[in-house]
Amino acid sequence: MARLVDLDSRGELTTAHVRLVASAMGVTERAVWYWLAAARTEGRLSARPRERTVITPEVRRLLAFWGGNVAAVHRELAAQAVGDPTVSVPSLRALQRAVRRDLSVGERAGLRGGEAARRAHDVFGKRPAMWRNACWEGDHKHVPVQVDVEGELACPWITWFIDCATKYILGLAVTPHAPSRDAVLAALRTSITRTEPFGPAGGLPALVRVDRGKEFLSTTVTAALGAFAVPVHDLPAYTPHLKGTVEALNDAVQEMFLVSLPRYTHRQKLTGGRSADPDAPPLTFAAFVALLLDWVRWWNTEHRPAGLDGRTPVEAWQADPTPLRDVPPEHLAFFALEDDGRIRTITTNGVSWRRRPYIAPWMIGHTDTKVRLRHLPHHDGEIEVFDVASGRHLGTAHLAEQASPEQVRALKSARAAAARRLRADLKAAEKLRRQRFAAVTVPTPPEALGTLTAAEAAAELEAADSRDLRALALPGLIPHAPLPDGWVLPRGAAPTEPGHADTGQTDPHANHLNPSAVPPGRHPDTPSEQPTTGQAPSS
Repeated sequence: MARLVDLDSRGELTTAHVRLVASAMGVTERAVWYWLAAARTEGRLSARPRERTVITPEVRRLLAFWGGNVAAVHRELAAQAVGDPTVSVPSLRALQRAVRRDLSVGERAGLRGGEAARRAHDVFGKRPAMWRNACWEGDHKHVPVQVDVEGELACPWITWFIDCATKYILGLAVTPHAPSRDAVLAALRTSITRTEPFGPAGGLPALVRVDRGKEFLSTTVTAALGAFAVPVHDLPAYTPHLKGTVEALNDAVQEMFLVSLPRYTHRQKLTGGRSADPDAPPLTFAAFVALLLDWVRWWNTEHRPAGLDGRTPVEAWQADPTPLRDVPPEHLAFFALEDDGRIRTITTNGVSWRRRPYIAPWMIGHTDTKVRLRHLPHHDGEIEVFDVASGRHLGTAHLAEQASPEQVRALKSARAAAARRLRADLKAAEKLRRQRFAAVTVPTPPEALGTLTAAEAAAELEAADSRDLRALALPGLIPHAPLPDGWVLPRGAAPTEPGHADTGQTDPHANHLNPSAVPPGRHPDTPSEQPTTGQAPSS
């Protein structure tokens, strides 16, 4: 329209121009002439703006308050406009159209379900194609499968590393409990070495990418990789899309393997949330690890993930001509060991660490040698001993007088029994503390249920008081011995002789407790230095 108006202002506008624009825009010539008339009279080059409902900050706040419920927001706006004729409330249909027009799908999902729902509608780019060992990604995976760990059901954890270019699972470590830095170090060791069951892949990567897990960013892990000049790139928190390769692996192992195992906790439920087979026998921990290693072998050698042009991870690895950087076995012998940081001396009892002696046959003849200790995190059964002067590795020392497996099992059983007793006591205390109230249908004060009789309340209070007194009582108190005959007692406080009845009469030979009845320089309860004569001392 700006071009037609320009031609019209210079007097060069013809019907041919109008016919050409109408044909290009797919409208009639009459419509184009109408637009020209509107431009001449009203000065506008576009359609007349229509009045429509807009989403104001107040409406956005109400949408967040009502969880994205547009009908509830409309009722709130209508309630606010009652009695105020100056406030106009759009219709529900108009408000719904405005929400769909002004808010994106992700924003509407975020108002209903939060940030995780909003991120589901984001668009993420793919990282450029790289070469093998250019970048590894590591993560923990909580396994939703209950396995038998020494007679108890537990859901293990997997710690593993994957090559981003070839999608090759380089190594892993499985723990029956939440993993710590020792699991990360064990998975790294198996990833670097190019031996079975994860070979032939391995070597040193150019970069390791992890999330902000404290186990991956611990000083031990960063120092172990830093010794080989391998940087650890910690990603921002709650950004799984930045390490999409290992996150896709976490989803794949659950959908392709874990769902088929017995006692899978995310399996379909019956009415009431009951499991279809609650008595299914669980796998042992060793059996689960064996099945997991079989699945990893299948993934590396038979599965063909998307993005590898129909090749398996091992075929993609072997087809990559990038040279590998292997680590000599002697350099990995003490990989990821923590330094004790102190200088110790080998004595006739061995070497002491954490107040426990460690001994080894090679220590014979090495007493008075100054050494330093290194150990694998959470593995205190053995330590590595190094000479302070030369830094030479002297040998491995083992814990002396280590408890037998039977003793360890008995100790665990005793601890479990104590935990069960404490749990039962706490549950009983919560039942006593719990207060229930009657259901109401109108706004009235709550009415307490479970009333007690006065006798029951008094009995429970008396028992509580007696328990408190017993807790405050001092054990081992010795009763008072009989008073010596030479003590001067207050009048009326003479002890009753054993075997004689108390007549209520005062002892004529005892004085009242007052300053005038005690000689100067003596305490009323101080034994007399003179033998008693049966007469009270004169005042």
